[in-house]
Amino acid sequence: MQKEQENFDHLPGYKTRWLGLLFISISLVVISLDNTILNVAIPSISRSLGAGASELQWIIDAYILVFASLLLTMGALGDRYGRKRLLQFGLVMFGLGSLAAGLSTSTNMLIASRAFLGIGGAVIMPSTLSIISASFPQHERSQAFALWAAVFGLGIGIGPVVGGFLLKYYEWNAVFFVNLPVVVVALIGGAYTLAESKDEHAPKIDVPGVLLSIAGLVALVYGIIEAGSRGWTDPQILAAFGTSIVLLGVFTWWENRNPDAMLPLHFFKNMSFTGANVAMVMVMFGMFGSIFFLSQYFQSILGYTALEAGIRLLPLALTIMVVSASSARIAEKLGTKIIVALGIAVAGTGLLLMAQFYAVDTSYSTIAPTIIVLAAGMGLTFSPATNSIMQSIPVNKAGIGSAMNDTTRQLGGALGVAVLGTLMNKTYLEEITALSSLPEQYPIPQAQFDQLYGYISSSIQGAHLAVANAPALLPDAMKDTIIATANNAFVTGMTEAMTIGAIIMFGASLFALAVLPAQVQRPKEKEGDSSAKLSADGIAVQPASGD
Repeated sequence: MQKEQENFDHLPGYKTRWLGLLFISISLVVISLDNTILNVAIPSISRSLGAGASELQWIIDAYILVFASLLLTMGALGDRYGRKRLLQFGLVMFGLGSLAAGLSTSTNMLIASRAFLGIGGAVIMPSTLSIISASFPQHERSQAFALWAAVFGLGIGIGPVVGGFLLKYYEWNAVFFVNLPVVVVALIGGAYTLAESKDEHAPKIDVPGVLLSIAGLVALVYGIIEAGSRGWTDPQILAAFGTSIVLLGVFTWWENRNPDAMLPLHFFKNMSFTGANVAMVMVMFGMFGSIFFLSQYFQSILGYTALEAGIRLLPLALTIMVVSASSARIAEKLGTKIIVALGIAVAGTGLLLMAQFYAVDTSYSTIAPTIIVLAAGMGLTFSPATNSIMQSIPVNKAGIGSAMNDTTRQLGGALGVAVLGTLMNKTYLEEITALSSLPEQYPIPQAQFDQLYGYISSSIQGAHLAVANAPALLPDAMKDTIIATANNAFVTGMTEAMTIGAIIMFGASLFALAVLPAQVQRPKEKEGDSSAKLSADGIAVQPASGD
């Protein structure tokens, strides 16, 4: 036992690894909360800053665009310069960005602050998983990754609750100020419990790879985001996707020939890495797509307040947390292939149940079980897929592996909102055309109706706001007709989109079953240092020249 203990003492931060995981989790909560907490504050921001629909979209998307585009670069920099150093630096940036966002007096200032937050988030996120890889021995990593996944899912799920609570008692900027004490705790705790780790044989900075990856991902993420509103065949969207294909194609060509590649492409030969990344895209596709619908469904259709809607989403967060925390033990018995494929299939079943049972008057007692099924599937997938990605690459490349895991999460989430949102919106617009005959039934000038119809066609929220803000213009019977038609159109579009989403998830489950190895295929030696010795747990050990 003593010998085993000595073998693990070379790991940076080994003695304080579990306490360190607590502060890594606190750092992660800041990031995962930010994914959903802002959504409930959008109406308040619109009223306070006078932001239009396009500006509101970019308050959310500026963060996503910058965050997703920089993850690979920041993961590589963490491997080179130190993961703890990058984590601490990212927390400081995130705190400053949160302060600037909370103090914003204009929409442009808020958008710029959100973009700055995206930089901070991209610095923090890869550091969390890579520090875990460096600090925990192999036999403990899967459980540590499971707890990481549980915290990530919990943060996303409780975002609407925290946001709704803050908005009930404070102004919209509270959703940013709440980050500040969390950042301070993570900074202080991490300073004392985390140890520095990095790739001691890091190659020189791959400048062309960095530039190509950032530019290519910016074009790709921008295209995905804007496709949801502009349409997938819009010339600007096609240009963005074409640009991303060219840039990422050149990036692939360059990385394949560069001895100092930022992202060694031979990682993708390992199906534990590639298959798990694809699985992560698909489960995040379902998660963000469904949350995008559920928050609107609860508030606009069922009439809950932001806080009430957030509370009703708590089963999502709690189920993900509980199942993710226990999924490592389940994966040890069933194998990575089975548990990931099963998780995606269960999540797809949750979407299918939502599609079958959701209506304009569905009771929460019917809704809650479907949320739990969806969340259980996500929880089953998150941890084993993350473990598969991180354990299939050398520990000294943990930063870039973590960044790849995080990038696929962001791309999957953006795709879920864009693709399912587009499908829903298409049906919504088709269904509300029934309202075009209203000027024939009620005494309303065509010009005024056209203006009203513009608001109705913009979104379900636009329809409700248009009716609420035009009491003198519209007869009560006409208001009721508009609301009933818009609500039915939204639910029809939502359930059709969820059906398509479920089919995609089932296909992804079959893909995981076909591609993923039964157990994680681990690397045989440390990347970039074939002479490094391997410890009993598979971790590359440097000669005893220092701790």
